[in-house]
Amino acid sequence: MIDYQGSKWKKKRKKILRRDGYEDKVAKYFGRAIDANTVHHIYPVDEYPEYQWCDWNLISVSKETHNKLENRKTGELTKLGRWLMQITRIPEEYKKIPPYLRYEKFKKIYWDRVGSSKSKQF
Repeated sequence: MIDYQGSKWKKKRKKILRRDGYEDKVAKYFGRAIDANTVHHIYPVDEYPEYQWCDWNLISVSKETHNKLENRKTGELTKLGRWLMQITRIPEEYKKIPPYLRYEKFKKIYWDRVGSSKSKQF
């Protein structure tokens, strides 16, 4: 689970908002210009924890749009949120990484064990 008050998330949030020009990308798709102040996980963290820190899985939206993407009481995606997930494809190069290596902590463990030698086994 993400600590939304932690420094790692705050840095990631700022990076995504900057990347998207502080513009609500969902509203823009539908021809509206709205400022973004929230970052939304397209693939929900509860169901897809391996994508929680991936830039491609994060999108800048307004609070209004975020409420339209997720049921704020249950945390479930709405019809609009499911649509956004369906049109957002997982990058091919990311699919090639085994799921157990997608988590950053496992990446670190793996590289610490392997080091610079490619011949060692995990």
